Amino acid sequence: MSINWICKHHTELSPQQLYAILRLRAEVFVVEQQCVYLDVDGQDLLGDTCHLMAWLEEQLVAYLRLLDPIKQGGEVIIGRVVTAPSARGQGIGHKLMVQALDHAGEKWPGRTIYLSAQAHLQGYYGRYGFEPVGAVYLEDGIPHIGMRRDLG
Repeated sequence: MSINWICKHHTELSPQQLYAILRLRAEVFVVEQQCVYLDVDGQDLLGDTCHLMAWLEEQLVAYLRLLDPIKQGGEVIIGRVVTAPSARGQGIGHKLMVQALDHAGEKWPGRTIYLSAQAHLQGYYGRYGFEPVGAVYLEDGIPHIGMRRDLG
C-alpha cells in the first residue's frame, strides 16, 4: 500500500481535492458520528491554512487541516483529523500525525500546536507530545478536550 502524501495551501487545491476533503469529513463527522453541524466553518480558505491529504490511488484515505497561526492567535491549529472507514486499522492515522507535525514544523517553526481532541483520544494524541489543557467540554454533543504541544 503506497500512500501519496500531499500538503497544499488552500489556494492550490483542485476542485476534485476540495470535493474529496469535504465528502470525507461529512461521511465521518456528520453521518458516521451522527453529529449535525456545519463542517464548512469558514476556516478552510483563510490565510496560510494548509490541507494535508493521504491518497491511496484515487481515494482520499486520511486528512487534516493546519490552520494559519497568524489567524489563530499565534498557535497552529490541527483540525478535522479523519481517516476513511475503509483505511482504518492500518496505521495511516499515526502517519498522518507524523506528517502533520513535520509540515507544521517546517512551515511555522517554533510555534505551539493546539488541537481540540475528542476526550477519549487523549492517549492517542499524548503519544505525539500533546498535553491536555483545561477541562473536558462538549462540542456538538461530543466530549472534547484542548491539547497543546510545543514545536520548539
